[in-house]
Amino acid sequence: MGSNGIEEHSWSVDPGDAQGVAVITALGRQMRAWREALGMRVAELATLIGYGEDLIYKVEGGKRIAKPEYLDRVDEALKAGGLIKAMKEDLVGVRYPKEVRAIWKMEGRAIEVCHYSTHNIAGLLQTEAHMRALFEGRQPSYTAEEVGQGVAGRMARRSIFERVPAPAITVVQEEASLRRRIGGTMVWRQQLERILEVSELRSVTVQVMPMDCEVHAGMSGSIELLKFADGTGVGRSEGAFYGQTVSSRKQLQVLEMQYGRIRSQALTPGDSRVVIEKLLGET
Repeated sequence: MGSNGIEEHSWSVDPGDAQGVAVITALGRQMRAWREALGMRVAELATLIGYGEDLIYKVEGGKRIAKPEYLDRVDEALKAGGLIKAMKEDLVGVRYPKEVRAIWKMEGRAIEVCHYSTHNIAGLLQTEAHMRALFEGRQPSYTAEEVGQGVAGRMARRSIFERVPAPAITVVQEEASLRRRIGGTMVWRQQLERILEVSELRSVTVQVMPMDCEVHAGMSGSIELLKFADGTGVGRSEGAFYGQTVSSRKQLQVLEMQYGRIRSQALTPGDSRVVIEKLLGET
């Protein structure tokens, strides 16, 4: 495969993430120890696993984060009996950007998740193809690696749907965003089908803000709210508190009132489903 495979089979390490750097360095050192214990040179390992020597040096040196398939091949080549494969669990917490991990961690303990989305489909509802199209369309342009990291991080957040007990998730989606065929017609259709699929979960409520609602409480921008079991929460609104994340009880009450008003002005879940199904039927 050669060294050109680096971008495809690893992610870079954020030098500002001290904890992540420490974990990646330790894992790289362990893999090097396994290889050296067998008396195997980097060139030999590269031939066995089909990846370039440069990638191996970077992974073992703690400069790159190996993807799961890389660990699978190295485990087999070094006859590690699954011990290297087991490192995947250690990588889960560091292979995504810090800001993504922060969101993921908060969503992981939330008992209620609220989203009002305007221009884009809510991240938790997006398909992988839709995510990729969004990241590839960003300006200034993202590198292929940044696109891959962004998609992987957002996909990881979807584990929230598998939590037991499941958090209550409500999403209000602007109708205009449902009509925008991001990624092309096929990707768009799959995205609408995904929304319908998720909306069938008992813990999820999806509502559409119709385009014929001329003025409503969400005109100032998107809103995100996370509520926790201890009564605390965090929230952010594009149109309030300068777009900053807030956590004080007084500020959260403002966002909760606004979000409640938005939900009351949106279509019911049943009528929202009819709108989405109608859009699918128009193609």
